[in-house]
Amino acid sequence: MRPMVIMTNRSQKNFYTGAGLDRATVARKQADWLAQRLAAPESRFLAVWRGQFLVAPSPDGTEAATRPAYLDPSAPWWREAATLAPAFLGVEGDIAHFAVDLSGLEEGHPELLGLGAPTELRTLAHQVDRPTASLLAYVRGLLGWHQRHRFCGVCGTVTEVIEGGHVRRCTNPDCKTLHFPRTDPAVIMLVHDGDRCVLGRQARFGLGMYSTLAGFVEPGESLEEAVAREVMEEAGIQVTDVRYQSSQPWPFPSSLMLGFHARAVTTELKVDLEELEDARWFSRDEVYQASLRRGPPDGSLRLPGADSIARRLIEDWLASDV
Repeated sequence: MRPMVIMTNRSQKNFYTGAGLDRATVARKQADWLAQRLAAPESRFLAVWRGQFLVAPSPDGTEAATRPAYLDPSAPWWREAATLAPAFLGVEGDIAHFAVDLSGLEEGHPELLGLGAPTELRTLAHQVDRPTASLLAYVRGLLGWHQRHRFCGVCGTVTEVIEGGHVRRCTNPDCKTLHFPRTDPAVIMLVHDGDRCVLGRQARFGLGMYSTLAGFVEPGESLEEAVAREVMEEAGIQVTDVRYQSSQPWPFPSSLMLGFHARAVTTELKVDLEELEDARWFSRDEVYQASLRRGPPDGSLRLPGADSIARRLIEDWLASDV
């Protein structure tokens, strides 16, 4: 039976959440059950190529592409071309969903060309609905883990895929270690002193772009401690009143972003220039005006994209009275 999950409004608003599939954790361990779903004509097989999704133009060529390519279950070619067994994603009613990694095919392969153009998730996410974006993030994270864990981290032997792609097992009979998909916890925080907030800029950001501070959680550290440490390391200020806001899976490549608001105790910035190119205090009005800004970058303040939890943290602060 599919577990009942009651999602708060704050969780539902974040992009890359809410795919709606029953992951069938118990059933996917049964080889016969998986084999039946793999052979079922109604099963759906999502094509992935080197971390990208294949998108075909609309039949009449007049509309932007909005759907990633699914493979014909009856076509034999992709089962032979797949770099690993189709990864089971879950079921929606009686329909099973799988992801198929076609990364072994060369760019320009006729079959790939027939499916569509390889498209990055960050581009495609703005053209699909939220449940679809969540499904694609799930696929990207899962297949990305497979690409990076082909060998056992204990003894170095090749691993094999089991349980529908959710476990890899070492093939060394003296080891047999089970490896599970990894998600790295990262804190991301909007630091404020009431009417101002701190935003930082990395060198890779586009013109005028500033975002919230963020960093990975270290071993033996609570989330609140990670927030305080990262803010001190990157911006040189102390914080208090660290409050959890919401979370977001971030498959670039395999993080779970844990969002917080925090109040600054000190305000003098001491920017770590190895981590950030710049960090500044911005007034509530400056940030609000930036949230309305559209069109090409002109050097004025720009905020993170609407698919990011960073943008959500900023907009929630703008809407608050603190």
